[in-house]
Amino acid sequence: MYERLENCPSCQHPQFDNYLICEDHTVSHESFALVKCTKCELVFTNPRPRAGELHKYYQSETYISHTDKANSLVNTIYKLVRVYTLAQKRNLVKGFKANGTILDYGCGTGDFLRSMQNKSWSTFGLEPNTDAQEIAKQKNTGSIVSNISEFSADISFDVVTAWHVLEHIADLRETLKSIRKKIAKGGYLIVAVPNLNSYDASTYAEKWAAYDVPRHLYHFTQASLQNLAEKAKFKLVATLPMKFDSYYVSMLSEKYYSGKSGLVQGLLTGIRSNISANKTGEYSSLIYVLKK
Repeated sequence: MYERLENCPSCQHPQFDNYLICEDHTVSHESFALVKCTKCELVFTNPRPRAGELHKYYQSETYISHTDKANSLVNTIYKLVRVYTLAQKRNLVKGFKANGTILDYGCGTGDFLRSMQNKSWSTFGLEPNTDAQEIAKQKNTGSIVSNISEFSADISFDVVTAWHVLEHIADLRETLKSIRKKIAKGGYLIVAVPNLNSYDASTYAEKWAAYDVPRHLYHFTQASLQNLAEKAKFKLVATLPMKFDSYYVSMLSEKYYSGKSGLVQGLLTGIRSNISANKTGEYSSLIYVLKK
């Protein structure tokens, strides 16, 4: 049921230190250990559920990325803000590539793809969760698959996006290799992940919602993400903030911390996190623009 990794998933170093114990607050309420690689400093869940067992930890009506339901106050706020953040993501992509072919890796229920499709991009999606995939297909005309190997050999993408996806992928190195093969020469991989060095991460410690064990297998800093990108033969060209994530993550974290909704306190922590990050650059989540 569980597997213990003997080597770092990023640099393959065999030594790591104990880091933290976190609870799965969403599905199982099991506790999971996090360890830190002594070489590249990637933090990762170890031991972890085997790849064939991970789907069980996504079976929750509150997991909005797969259900598209606003069934809680936090998820309702998330859906309201999403209209704005989709426009931000679209403009970010267009800042590096005016138009072309895009793959959203881990497209969830397909809202970002639909946003790009409406701006005349040729859109493709990858989503292994069958329920989310069906919703995405209803919203989009482009092909949506379960595995990157399903795309024909002659298809390449000008841009591949992975919005809060990389931390979920069991076979990290091989997946990045397969993504790179499908990116056109001079194309981009745009990755968004939570930031382990953010103010809200340090405030909530093991109650930080972005640990989200065991669905999140990896927990990145700027240094460990750049190290991974270099090993996958990508060049980091920009690091950008996701400022709204501090509020969403802090509201969830406050609920885990206090057992109450924590809306006001979560918003205050989110504000403090962004004020701190204005000086340090350590926002709650960061976008990394990588070039092939």
